Amino acid sequence: MSAIPVSIGRRMPEARASATLEAHPGAPLIDTHGRVHRDLRISLTDRCSLRCTYCMPEQGNEWLAKTSILTLDEIELIARTAAADGITTFRLTGGEPLLRTDIVEIVRRLAAIKGPDGRPVQIAMTTNGIRLREVLPVLVDAGLGRLNISIDTLRRDRFHELTRRDRLDDVLDGIAAAAASDLRPLKLNAVAMRDVNDDELVDLVEFAIEHDAQMRFIEQMPLDAGHTWDRSRMVTQDEILGTLGRRWELTPVAGRGGAPAAQWLLDGGPHAVGVIASVTAPFCGDCDRLRLTADGQLRNCLFSTTEYDLLPIMRATAGEREREIDGMLRACVRGKLPGHAINDPAFLQPARGMNAIGG
Repeated sequence: MSAIPVSIGRRMPEARASATLEAHPGAPLIDTHGRVHRDLRISLTDRCSLRCTYCMPEQGNEWLAKTSILTLDEIELIARTAAADGITTFRLTGGEPLLRTDIVEIVRRLAAIKGPDGRPVQIAMTTNGIRLREVLPVLVDAGLGRLNISIDTLRRDRFHELTRRDRLDDVLDGIAAAAASDLRPLKLNAVAMRDVNDDELVDLVEFAIEHDAQMRFIEQMPLDAGHTWDRSRMVTQDEILGTLGRRWELTPVAGRGGAPAAQWLLDGGPHAVGVIASVTAPFCGDCDRLRLTADGQLRNCLFSTTEYDLLPIMRATAGEREREIDGMLRACVRGKLPGHAINDPAFLQPARGMNAIGG
């Protein structure tokens, strides 16, 4: 008997019992296509301090119920179980993870986890940078090891229009604080959008170089809460490289492995730029990631329409939670498809927006 996947928006507690029967704690998380999973993206909240037009509407958002959000203890238990199964990196995402009031303690607890080989796991975070200057020193002290900061534009008017908030100074302060820290590599993320910020690609790379960071451009994906994604508005990897190639000589970097971004050296290095081309150059064959939503749903793909519900396990009054979590992790991995099929005419956009899935 195999675990029963959860159709998004529904709860199916019977998956809990069936998942338990096939649990084999401690073995690597390998899917039916031979991919070994080592990365778990943990969304801490679906809420955000910005309202980016490509992510969510300004008003009318339906937030996850507070009672469904995983607690610190629940996150730690899931993470410990995942680490025992070979997960080596936890990336904290949202929404905006810095909105969690217990964010420092989350980092501290997760950073204390060690894998079967006795090595500590790596803790990374993706943030919009707001509040970062305030909390970065204590996050680093707690064990944060890597940082990605989102910045789609350097122009104040454009930032306000794109995010519907006048917070560019806060983001720039956060980036400056990160640049002054010892966190390396430091990465800056931007979604490339036609007639929105595609005239700033070179400026963004130069800004990243000035801050000893790597700029990474992301092809816009169909993950907006309003389902308004338009392929024609997406700036492709080829277009991005074409623009940058008029300013720098680009040399491909080999050995990408499971990393989502392909990299190119700028004028031979040491600086580089990355492109995450999920639409035009999918990298599904090397994907080693799983995702955990803030309300306890496991996802084996960013574009999955199936989720595996851990909440009944976490909220049960009895049971072997670690073994049941392990079983659900394995069921989720077993159900992973070869790729996301985003270019298939039958592709269906996930019901959740990016803020509710986690980056």
